[in-house]
Amino acid sequence: MTWRLAAALCALATVTGCGQTDTGPIAVSGIGGTPKLANPNLERLDPPSAFLVEAAAQGLVRFDAAGEIEPALAQRWILSDDGLRYTFRLARVSWSNGTPVKAEQVAARLRAATSASSRNPLKPILGAIDQIVAMTDEVLEISLKSPRPNFLQLLAQPEMAVLRNGEGSGPYRILGPRGDAILLSLPQAEEEGEDGTEAKAPPILLSGSGAASTIVRFQQREVDLVLGGKLDDLPIARAAGLSTDALVFDPAAGLFGLSVASVEGPLARAEIRQALSMAIDRSALASLLGVPTLQPRETLMPAGVERLSPAAPAWSGLPLAERRALAARTLAGAAAGGPLRLRVAVGDTPGHRLLFAALRRDWAAVGVAAERVDPSARNADLRLIDEVAPIGLASWYLRHFGCDASRVCDPTADEMMAAARIAPTAQVRRGLLANADRILTDAAPFIPLATPIRWSLVSPRLTGFRANPFARHYAGELIRGQP
Repeated sequence: MTWRLAAALCALATVTGCGQTDTGPIAVSGIGGTPKLANPNLERLDPPSAFLVEAAAQGLVRFDAAGEIEPALAQRWILSDDGLRYTFRLARVSWSNGTPVKAEQVAARLRAATSASSRNPLKPILGAIDQIVAMTDEVLEISLKSPRPNFLQLLAQPEMAVLRNGEGSGPYRILGPRGDAILLSLPQAEEEGEDGTEAKAPPILLSGSGAASTIVRFQQREVDLVLGGKLDDLPIARAAGLSTDALVFDPAAGLFGLSVASVEGPLARAEIRQALSMAIDRSALASLLGVPTLQPRETLMPAGVERLSPAAPAWSGLPLAERRALAARTLAGAAAGGPLRLRVAVGDTPGHRLLFAALRRDWAAVGVAAERVDPSARNADLRLIDEVAPIGLASWYLRHFGCDASRVCDPTADEMMAAARIAPTAQVRRGLLANADRILTDAAPFIPLATPIRWSLVSPRLTGFRANPFARHYAGELIRGQP
């Protein structure tokens, strides 16, 4: 963050805006492009489009404000005793054109997410699904190959939204564009207030733009909620001088670290990759970034996923000084042609520059020179991964480093993961995944740093907004008690 950027934000904040009132539409701005009702099987959803899809093209279930599962298209469901069959009964819901939603239509869209042509980012973990069958017009069944804890979390993601011919079933309806925004309403959410008058949920005015401009709009009270903040633009939000209550961090779980993008030269050896990881001062990095929810991490998986204790690298119990001494000796022995030089693919954004400066300092302490390259660079040695876990499954973490996805892998770990997918019991599954985790930890395809950073800007009007582990914030939960 430069003084010029900070000064520009402060100057922009003084411009007179047309601030929102507490009785008008809820103005939401996502950091990204223009929101659109996109098909998640064909393209990735940025924050504005993910918010729109959740609001206007609901899936079988959704997350409430706290990240717990609540009904959406499905008014209720039953899980079989063996954990293999979910039976959903649909609510009486219509598509935006007024025709009823039928179970076969929903089943067809969910099957499309698992198809060979699907580009849905959840597809790698949808392999647990065996069949999706419409039993009647109102009932459908999803059968699994083996029990999956937290399976409903997967169905609550916007990537599992149900669209048909480019339209959804609500609960919000798209009323059309309003300038550079989209107006959404919840027409069925009307009931009597305490004083006998009719109460109605306020409409949503949804837009998308870059971080700096949407932060300024929040300062001017033109926007009630900014969504989609990551490390990239966190320094911009901080430079804006907002109240501490306005900047809210989600306690997100997931992957935040460096994957190995090249196995040429010294990085082909696991001990070199381990040395690079042990040289990083993760506590200092967390202090530098100053995020209250940020948890430094040395393991591929966080603790507690599927009740597993993650495999720790052999060096994790050593003090930092001993780690660095060991790392320096290991790296010196591999540097016959001169000091090791790393090309690290991270963005050229304020937050990423801060992260890279910390990494470069730590590696310099053990004789390694690091150079930042563009994320699109093909010659990168290490590449930043910054993803929120869509479900509390160990396999989500491990499958990032299978032989079909990672430059560094182990066929034995792949076999363990394949066996876990069809394991007959949760205990057998946990044992197989624990073994795969240990194998991959020793192979070091990934240098974990911390938990992902996700932030929002929230106005006092949004009394229902809650931080949650999935960083998902449904439109209907933004105001407490909203009908």
